[in-house]
Amino acid sequence: MKTVLSRAIPLAIFAHVAAASFAAAPAFAASGGNVATLAQPLAAPKQQILGDVLWKCAGDRCTAANSGGRPVLTCQRVAKEFGEVSRFASGAKEFSADDLAKCNGK
Repeated sequence: MKTVLSRAIPLAIFAHVAAASFAAAPAFAASGGNVATLAQPLAAPKQQILGDVLWKCAGDRCTAANSGGRPVLTCQRVAKEFGEVSRFASGAKEFSADDLAKCNGK
């Protein structure tokens, strides 16, 4: 017989793993990866190869390994595929408002 506790534990583990993956995104950018925050969250998680790099997006957060390419072009690809970008970091560099405007084609 299953108890309420035995059903709650898997949900608690899932919630913990999901929260940890979102909290790790800034650390991912600092370690050389790319992190984009979308202006509008996606309805469902999505993955797409952009410029030979796999981007993984869930909610309003997208992450990918650094391709070594120009960050503004990388951001533009993300904006074209997933929607307007409100924040972008490549490696340890956080985009300025001007960089984000270029990214989003404004």
